Amino acid sequence: MLRNGLEPWHLLIVAIMIILLFGSKKLPEAARGLGKSMRILKSEAKAMKEDGTAQSTVTPAEPAEPAAQGVPTAEGTPAR
Repeated sequence: MLRNGLEPWHLLIVAIMIILLFGSKKLPEAARGLGKSMRILKSEAKAMKEDGTAQSTVTPAEPAEPAAQGVPTAEGTPAR
């Protein structure tokens, strides 16, 4: 029944509805914001991918006890 889900005239109707809803003045600003968000998303995904490969080659060391490092306790004084 729905063989061709999106035909060109469907896209035309969607574009007209978007222009009517948001107005032609806000569309360039929205497109700029979307583009900036996509660039940030791509760079963050790339950084996470690089960090993931770097972390898999390095074995993490055992964490030291907080008391040995002089970390403040709940009372506010460093534990010894």
